[in-house]
Amino acid sequence: MESEIVNRKGARKVQDVPEKVLHLLNKGEIETVNLTEWLAIDHLLLVQHVFPNLGLGKNEVSAIVQAIQSNKKATAMNRTRVIGTSLYERLEDESSLEKMFEKLSTHSSDAIRAYAPFLIGLNDKLDIEQKLEKARALIADKHFGVREVVWMALRPEIDQHLDAAIQFLSTWTSDQDENIRRFITESTRPRGVWCKHIERLKEHPELALSFLDPLKADGSKYVQDSVGNWLNDASKTKPQFVIDLCDRWEKESPRKETIKIIKRARRTIDKMS
Repeated sequence: MESEIVNRKGARKVQDVPEKVLHLLNKGEIETVNLTEWLAIDHLLLVQHVFPNLGLGKNEVSAIVQAIQSNKKATAMNRTRVIGTSLYERLEDESSLEKMFEKLSTHSSDAIRAYAPFLIGLNDKLDIEQKLEKARALIADKHFGVREVVWMALRPEIDQHLDAAIQFLSTWTSDQDENIRRFITESTRPRGVWCKHIERLKEHPELALSFLDPLKADGSKYVQDSVGNWLNDASKTKPQFVIDLCDRWEKESPRKETIKIIKRARRTIDKMS
């Protein structure tokens, strides 16, 4: 691989992605290096290039291609969801599902790995704890794009089985991987970004104290920002809860990490005061 491709910084605009880079991205031979490249991928070409090599037959690939072409909301995230869902529907049994999940989740292309979470989220033979554990490697993926897709793919299941999900996720608060810890709060944000709100957590944010409290002084900025965003979400429906919690944290943990989280958590409250 040429060094200018391997060491590229990534274009700022989709139209500025070099043709050679885009060609390799659409063949699934390289990873994206920024959001612009991720948005530039032609998932139709990607599926046509990669899926036959994953063992899918011509009819299966054609059905997935048709699903892509029928999708009117052609955003990158929605295309990823449509492909993951369509692929799940093509797999007839647990054995073929497991084999395909292994191929997707270990692929060199981040865009291909991003289809894998939907094979977990849609699998009604797995309970929420099994789904979260099975998604662990994707949650810890080195690529930002895969990490964002996996929480979006599992969020509906987390919402549907909220109590069990919170109990399980709370066991991850001491995990050494910051990506794992960040997933806890990012996947359960009461309001979230580009996703359906979790109504129970909007009205009862105290349900999440079992994981919020252990993360109040997390050493990772990645986690701090997510915890702060979680509480800022909660402050829009339950401001007194956030005020009281931040006051308690400030007394219990007067550390710079906690102060950063509090500042981010209170930003809407402070703006309104």
